[in-house]
Amino acid sequence: MFSALIVFVIVSAVVMVLALRVWSAAAASINRKRLDERLREVGHTIDVATDASIIKQLQEGSLPAVEKMLGRTSMGPKLSRLIEQSGTQTTPSTIVVLSAVTAFAVWFITGLFVHMPFVGPISLAIGASLPTIWLRRRRTVRLRKFEEQFPEALDMLSRAMRAGHAFQTALGTAGEEMAAPVGEELKKVFDHQNFGLPLNDALKELAERIPLVDVKFFVTAVAIQRESGGNLAEILDNLAYVVRERFKVLRQVRTHTAHGRFTGFVLLALPAGLALALSFIAPAQMHLLFTEPMGHMMIVGAIVMQTIGFFWIRKVIKIEV
Repeated sequence: MFSALIVFVIVSAVVMVLALRVWSAAAASINRKRLDERLREVGHTIDVATDASIIKQLQEGSLPAVEKMLGRTSMGPKLSRLIEQSGTQTTPSTIVVLSAVTAFAVWFITGLFVHMPFVGPISLAIGASLPTIWLRRRRTVRLRKFEEQFPEALDMLSRAMRAGHAFQTALGTAGEEMAAPVGEELKKVFDHQNFGLPLNDALKELAERIPLVDVKFFVTAVAIQRESGGNLAEILDNLAYVVRERFKVLRQVRTHTAHGRFTGFVLLALPAGLALALSFIAPAQMHLLFTEPMGHMMIVGAIVMQTIGFFWIRKVIKIEV
């Protein structure tokens, strides 16, 4: 009965979230149509569907009460910033609800195989952290892609300025021509300053959205040039050269640390592979790990030590450039 109740709660939560998302999308569509009609009445026809990216909006999501509650805590702004940096079209309330659903799902699945009291809290914590881990992974991938495209964007800005365009116009051109994520970020900077935000503030917001050293150098160089003058095109060329040289050094470091990374992967996969092999060679001995309390403790201890060893090796081979 308890297992059935847990399944019912999980399924009900998922259905409720999906229903609220559909209702929110329908309400947003109705409000958008009303806005279009009102703008046509006053004689200012604006294509809101195409110009929605230039309007800074706060998404309330499908659970406004949860959004307001998160806004009163320090976790809400941090989660919103993480979502923005990852480039995911979602809201903090959706992530919180999804964390609760995954926490109960992992706890329920783990409880079917491992019957130990301390495994429950661990499985709940792991399940609750899965959506956040996914967001952090997406943010890492997006920042790496941005870092690879950034030198080309600096070259495009420099060429546009040498051709006679202003820096703001060069930003708009690069935002239109470059692919995501560099293009969309530069387009945001161009739109923000084009609609009244000072350029320095728009660039500071770019540095907050993209927490990379290269972007901070870029923002600082532009700010100094606007105050003291100088050849900004030449500055951007030098910055692009420095970024490319840093990538060369980083690739050399990755080459020298390849042995350590391979060792970490082997040590991480060796226990799982050995357990799989022993399950065919000596199934009676392996069965004791899943039926005896001491076997459960050994499995949990092995997982904990493997996790610590993985992050330890990763920390050792990680060299900042």
